Amino acid sequence: MAEPRRPRIIRTRPATGPDGGAPTGAGPGPDSGPGPNGGDAAAATRSAATAGGNTQAARPTSSKVTVTPLEPDAPVKTASPKSATAKTAPAKTATAKTAPAKAPGRPVVDLTARAKRPAKDAGPVPDVQPGKGGKKKSGTSTGRGAGATVLAFPTPAHKKRRRRAWIAFSAVAAVLAIVMVVALFSPVLAVRTIHIDGRKLVAEKTLQTALAPLVGTPLPQVTQQDVDRLLAKVPQVKSSRIEAQPPSALLVQVVERVPVALLKNGSGFVMVDQDGVELGTAKDAASAGLPLIDGGLAAVSKDTFSAMTAVLATLPKSVLGRLASATAKSPDAVELQMVDGKTVVWGNAADMELKAQVLQALIDAPAPTVDPGKPAPPPVQVYDVSTPRYPVTR
Repeated sequence: MAEPRRPRIIRTRPATGPDGGAPTGAGPGPDSGPGPNGGDAAAATRSAATAGGNTQAARPTSSKVTVTPLEPDAPVKTASPKSATAKTAPAKTATAKTAPAKAPGRPVVDLTARAKRPAKDAGPVPDVQPGKGGKKKSGTSTGRGAGATVLAFPTPAHKKRRRRAWIAFSAVAAVLAIVMVVALFSPVLAVRTIHIDGRKLVAEKTLQTALAPLVGTPLPQVTQQDVDRLLAKVPQVKSSRIEAQPPSALLVQVVERVPVALLKNGSGFVMVDQDGVELGTAKDAASAGLPLIDGGLAAVSKDTFSAMTAVLATLPKSVLGRLASATAKSPDAVELQMVDGKTVVWGNAADMELKAQVLQALIDAPAPTVDPGKPAPPPVQVYDVSTPRYPVTR
C-alpha cells in the first residue's frame, strides 16, 4: 500500500532589502490580483506586519493558502516558525489541519485546499476486520463478486461408465438378494416328495421314514449334512447324494454297504460288510451266498477279521458266490474255501486287485485236453495266488 502524501508546510520568514525595507525588485507577485487570494490578501499581510512595528515585509503567499486579515484594532504578533507549522492528519483522512489560534486576530492557515490526491496504483483496498482483543486485522479484499469466474469441467467418460456399472451391479445384487430371500423362506419350494434311488438291501419304507423330517422344508435349505445325519440311523446306507427337483421334489441317491461275509450268531447268521457293520440276518449260509467267517460276532474286533473281509471285498461277485468260508491264521496268511472243496491260498494284502484277476482266470480256465492212451491229469484242488505273477495250481 502506497504511503499517503504529506501536506505541504509553509513557513514565513522576514525578507529585507539593503535598507531594511522591502527587497529590491519586489513588486506585485502572481497573487497580486483581486480576489480573496489575490492582492487583497497580500496587502492585508503587509499592513499587518507594518502595524506590529515590524518593518520587514512578509513573503507573498500562494494562491492555495487562504489568509484571514486581522482586525485593525488588535495588536499583531508575528507567528513564529514553529507555530506556523501545520500538523499532519492521520493516514485515514489525509487532510492537514492547523492548531486553533489562542490569541484573537492570529492568522489561520487553511490547508484543506491542498488535500491529498489519491495515489495511483495504490493496490487493493484494505479490508479491515475486527480480531481478538479489540485489534483489527487488515488484509486484501478479494471479493467473490469482483469478476471471479468458476469453471465447471465435464465428468470424464470413464467415470460415467464406472458409475453406471456400479449402479447396474447394485441393482442386480438387490434383485438377487430378494430372490434368495424368497427362495429360502417361501413355502412354494417346500419339499413334498422324496425319491430314493440305488437301494437293494434296505426297504423303501425304512428310508422314507428316516427322511420324513425333511418334508415341508424349503428346497434351498436342505443340505447334504442334514440328509447324512438322518440316514445315519440306517446302517445299510454307506453314503448318499441329494439333488433338488423344483418345485417340490428331492432325489436321494444312496450307496449301500456290500455284505461280504456271514457271522454265526446263535442259531442264525448275520451279514457284515468289510468294516464289520451288521447289514441284516440270514436263516442259513446257503441262501445268503456269502462265505462264513468263524468266530462269531467276537471275531469283528480281531486283526484277522479285517484281513479276511478286505480280501472278500476285492473279489468279484462271481467268485464270491463260490466261496464257502474264509480263515486266517494271521493277517498275512489268508485262505479261502470254495463250495466244491477247493482251496485258495491268498497270502497277505499285497496286490489284491491283481490276485483277484488271476484267481478268476484260473477258476474260469477250461480243463486240459487228454491225449488218447494217456491218463487224465488230476483235478485242481489248490489255487495259489500268493505270488500273482507266478500263480500255481495243484
